[in-house]
Amino acid sequence: MATINPIDVLLWTIRRNEKDVINLYDSLSPVMQVATGGSMLNFGYWTENTQDPIKAQENLCDYFGKLSELKTAKTLIDVGSGLSAPAIFWRNLYDNLNLYCVNINYRQLRFSSPEKNIEFINSTSTKLPFDDNFADRILALESSQHFKPFEGFISESKRILKKSGILTLALPVTLSNASIRKLGILKFTWSSEHYGVNLIKDIISNNGFKITESHLIGSQVYDPLADYYIQNRVSLKKSILKKYPAFVEKVLFKSILKMKKASEDKIIDYAILKCKL
Repeated sequence: MATINPIDVLLWTIRRNEKDVINLYDSLSPVMQVATGGSMLNFGYWTENTQDPIKAQENLCDYFGKLSELKTAKTLIDVGSGLSAPAIFWRNLYDNLNLYCVNINYRQLRFSSPEKNIEFINSTSTKLPFDDNFADRILALESSQHFKPFEGFISESKRILKKSGILTLALPVTLSNASIRKLGILKFTWSSEHYGVNLIKDIISNNGFKITESHLIGSQVYDPLADYYIQNRVSLKKSILKKYPAFVEKVLFKSILKMKKASEDKIIDYAILKCKL
């Protein structure tokens, strides 16, 4: 059974520096893997016919890839690539792509075995080791909510992208009526920056990008994911308790309930942004 000190988790969540985020993901990412049965570390995009988290996660990757026009791209940088499952998914769909998975978490990069047309790079998001005008696409699929400063990542993306390139982001955001009180337990269990959607858009626009598409899809992300967990809690709890102490599942369940309520009350949402220079 994994040993997790709740005080450590609390401190990592409050401070949220790069080392803290690495520690959080090393400790808690396996919970998502246990709950979903896969290696994609995203909430998923739930359509009417979606039955399980793995399919929802594949839906999100597929939607994100099409929005990013990967069919016409050659060089893609996936920043905050997690366990590299989305990059492998895109590589399998678009065989013309050369992909670079960038992750500050070296342990997650080591999880990935050598892959055709994929290079794994250990780097921070705000100092990317690429030449100017290098990439056709820069993607951050549910990762840029961790980037600090966010503007540093956007500035680097502008430097690295070709003039015809596309930057696409998918991230949890807060809405204008969000507050610490309204976030409740999410203030502590939402282990990322609580960026407001308007702030994100302003930073992107102020750095020379035009947001060509903007979608808020929280109702197809948070709500059905929460419903799935609630409906399958008995079996999911059993699987989680094989590897984690009981308090982890209890906190996870309370967070999921609050996540659904915050989504329904329009306190949080999930933003998809397509940007061009």
